[in-house]
Amino acid sequence: MSAGIEAILTDIEGTTSSIAFVKKVLFPYSRAHLSDFIESHADERDVQRCLRDTAREAGLAEDDRGALVVTLLHWIEEDRKATPLKALQGMIWKDGYERGAYRAHLYPEVEAKLREWKTQGLRLYVYSSGSVQAQKLFFGHSQAGDLASMFDGFFDTEIGGKRERGSYLRIAEAIGTTADRILFLSDVEAELDAARGAGMRTIQVCRAPERCRADAKHPCVADFGSIDP
Repeated sequence: MSAGIEAILTDIEGTTSSIAFVKKVLFPYSRAHLSDFIESHADERDVQRCLRDTAREAGLAEDDRGALVVTLLHWIEEDRKATPLKALQGMIWKDGYERGAYRAHLYPEVEAKLREWKTQGLRLYVYSSGSVQAQKLFFGHSQAGDLASMFDGFFDTEIGGKRERGSYLRIAEAIGTTADRILFLSDVEAELDAARGAGMRTIQVCRAPERCRADAKHPCVADFGSIDP
């Protein structure tokens, strides 16, 4: 990378961490505990807000708890990037992390590289479809320990979809620097396209067994060890 990078913005799934952890650990946990969690926390304001937003998005009655639960379970199955679902999952995962049911997976070189970038004076941010709460829990309960404090900020779909150029413009504004001074890391080409369209630098992280294509549209690496901002 050329000089001038002030901040690194990173995706989570497939970039810092295995997609399998989310698919095989977190999603099944939220699916198994969703109904009981809603039942036992139905009086809490944040849960009520999520249920209202779910009803609005699905065209359901707010008081039809059974239909809302069925809808949310269906959204989990299809991995729908619905903000109320992501918020509820974050609450459920918090309980799982605190119970010690699991630790968030990180690829082996990620911790050292994050610390190296931090030592170099770079600001670190996360942008994921999972809620901000879920992101903080993820890095706060990782296999490498509590890394959440290393990040200067977290962004989720409240700021916009990850394949929308405007989301990255808003993130740059929130970070307080021009987009061309931000390096975005992701495994998803469409997200990288949107970030580049907003003026950000981009690198595609292509974890094994996937390989970088010869005709890749973005600079491509196999892991964080090859990234030198």
